[in-house]
Amino acid sequence: MNATTRRAVIATAAVSMALSLAACGKAGGDKKDSAASGDTKSIGLLLPENASSTRYESFDKPFIEAKVKALCADCKVLYNNAEGSAAKQKQQFDTLIAQGVKVIVLDAFDATSTEGWVKEAAAKGVKVVAYDRLATGPVAAYASFDNEKVGELQGQAMLDALGPQASNDNIVMINGDDADPNAGQFKAGAHKVLDGKVKKVVYEQSGEWKPTVAGQKIGAAITQLGKDGFQGVYSANDGMAGAIITQLQNAGIKVPVGGQDAGLDAIQRIVNGDQAYTIYKAYKPLADSAAELAVDLLQGKDVKTVATASVDSATDKGIPAKLLDPKVVTKANIQDTVIADGLYKVSDICTADYAAACAAAGLK
Repeated sequence: MNATTRRAVIATAAVSMALSLAACGKAGGDKKDSAASGDTKSIGLLLPENASSTRYESFDKPFIEAKVKALCADCKVLYNNAEGSAAKQKQQFDTLIAQGVKVIVLDAFDATSTEGWVKEAAAKGVKVVAYDRLATGPVAAYASFDNEKVGELQGQAMLDALGPQASNDNIVMINGDDADPNAGQFKAGAHKVLDGKVKKVVYEQSGEWKPTVAGQKIGAAITQLGKDGFQGVYSANDGMAGAIITQLQNAGIKVPVGGQDAGLDAIQRIVNGDQAYTIYKAYKPLADSAAELAVDLLQGKDVKTVATASVDSATDKGIPAKLLDPKVVTKANIQDTVIADGLYKVSDICTADYAAACAAAGLK
């Protein structure tokens, strides 16, 4: 091989190597660009707690997962529960963004603290569906119930439980966590109905969505007011209602107590005559709506085909929303509500301890 030929071969080899390196570099760049563009087949799901209510693990999570799968066969749900910690939920939120998830369904443990999170997410192209309670910040959509109506139903159910003498009766109110906008809406709705229809709300405190705290607060109310100082107890949810009822029973007090969430233990207490009512917010339609909104956002569709209303948060206005209607559950309509909807079977409710009460209520 002469010098000229050798130089030509070397030049050709150099060009080939350069092209190969460029191709490798481009392949690596494509991989990086794909990661940067996000996980387009995953939806993040962050739920708030599992101590005061069993609903999140038993209903919300599996229903959302099932509906996402039905709408998008190759999509997956990345799930975490905050276990009652806003700080933990923030870490979970940040992790989802770092993983490249482009849509997050967020049931905020502390909805007042999320404005910065949601703004950061939006700046990175991550859309947030506020679930059950309205997170602050520029959320893309919201799925919940008409929460002021929930409170109105609670208030009316309390009046119904008190009967015609309600105008002479004093009420204790144990509300939800002040940091939860839902709690404020429940409270506002209940007051709208109760104020002027009962004699007085003689004691009102936050139970923080914690049964132990609610039990302590009703104990303080008994000490302050005496056994005959009140004729009914409004509890913002069933978990707190259970603790309140235990304290009342220990003190020998029998008054109507109402809650919310239609938990199985609450339905059993209603059958047994220990709890007057609960509010049934059908979990499946709510979960289905959130899943539909999330998949639509993931696929770039218009959420207003699902979100037929709009709401304002403390930070943003005109948020597309899907708002569902709640129902009161009493002993008289258990069969027509939670059983008819398939939430519980009669066998779930009517265990050995409740067999006689179920028979008396016509649940067989």
